[in-house]
Amino acid sequence: MRRLALLAVLPLLACGSPKEGDKCDTIGFLCLDSANAMECYGSKWVKLPCKGTNGCKRENDIVRCDMSGNVAGDNCASTAVSRGLCTADGKGTLECRENGAGEPLTLQKTLDCRTCMVNGDQVVCTPP
Repeated sequence: MRRLALLAVLPLLACGSPKEGDKCDTIGFLCLDSANAMECYGSKWVKLPCKGTNGCKRENDIVRCDMSGNVAGDNCASTAVSRGLCTADGKGTLECRENGAGEPLTLQKTLDCRTCMVNGDQVVCTPP
């Protein structure tokens, strides 16, 4: 399982939760709900799916987003750039990559595997 600690929690917003695409001028993350986090990226709020069984949780001052169920094309956090994870079926690897200036970061499939597992911070892919 791969959970991503998004590192910073924003103070509670006085005017309610932000919406995807709304303008922002802060740094940090928050849980929008139990299945999604939000990050201010490129001066806009970006919704980050947390499709793993642990979803999105705030633990003290850290937002944790379980990305273990995420798929290629899902948005990913700026703190996850160049980090990998296994696909939910364990048959490939995904990596958080940039798409271009101002565009949200997304998970992109990088390898096909016979088996894939996470060992600490290492993603181990057995070639097909």
